[in-house]
Amino acid sequence: MEERLLALLRLAIKYNATDIHFMLRYQDMEIEMRIDGLCHKVKTRFEDYKLIRYLQYLANLDVGNITTPQTGQFEMEVDGKLLSLRFAVINKLNYTNGVLRIMNSELNIDANRLSSIEMQNRYFRSLLNRKCGLVLFSGPTGSGKTTTLYTLLKSVKNRKIYSIEDPIEVYHDYLIQLSVNEAAGFDYAEGIKQILRHDPDIIMIGEIRDEKAARMAVVAANTGHLVVSSIHTSRACSCISRMSELGVNEDHLYENLICVSNQRMMTRKGSHEKIVLYEIMDLREIEYFRIHKHNSPTFLDIDTQIEKGIKNGIFSGDLY
Repeated sequence: MEERLLALLRLAIKYNATDIHFMLRYQDMEIEMRIDGLCHKVKTRFEDYKLIRYLQYLANLDVGNITTPQTGQFEMEVDGKLLSLRFAVINKLNYTNGVLRIMNSELNIDANRLSSIEMQNRYFRSLLNRKCGLVLFSGPTGSGKTTTLYTLLKSVKNRKIYSIEDPIEVYHDYLIQLSVNEAAGFDYAEGIKQILRHDPDIIMIGEIRDEKAARMAVVAANTGHLVVSSIHTSRACSCISRMSELGVNEDHLYENLICVSNQRMMTRKGSHEKIVLYEIMDLREIEYFRIHKHNSPTFLDIDTQIEKGIKNGIFSGDLY
């Protein structure tokens, strides 16, 4: 099983896959890899049905627990490269579903080359020099928003950066990281409270998934600190609507929100080179949206960029 897992990870690295999905029905296994946001089937072998139990063992999960969803983490060396991996598993009556997320902590991307548009790179760099405000990075699964966020934070010099995450997916030397543990009474509110006592320059909230995280992102920004986070939305302007849906007061949100970015990761036609497209709302565009609602003011609309790129033969693949 070790050799089979290594072979799958080598394939995932070759095609820059973010996740490997396993679906086991009795002894019939289906394996898919998420590449550029889309799932692609992988040819399986009969013995692959053993992989889920092997991954549970590596992630230190309770293989006897078939009622509760479980998540665990482990590291594995593949051809001299250490990978941080997270395995989540759900058991149902007639199938078992597992997802192996590849969370490589070695970010070798230059913050000056995140975008092919230099104006956007300059703007991103300027954001991290701000003293206060809320910055949201958005996009669908596999679009690279977490990589963008961590790459920018890694480029920051001489500033104290703290994070509150649920859970901590990858440990980074340049961050002081805290993990939410609600069972022990350590939630987002308590985490932000403790972080503020350490006089941070930047606070990173791992990902906004629920009401508590959304509310605390705005509360932390309202204390006069720079707060950065990620959120799942399909458009930049949708972030504002999503935050409202999560119970955030719109007036408080607009008082603190200084930038919303939405992105897609595309593949250059004829190669495996990845190109990330960004749709950015700055302060002026956020205010425009506040007044006009539902009318995106961004001149680099994400869907238009993708359509033009495919039409002009720059990108391969389908629209997200």
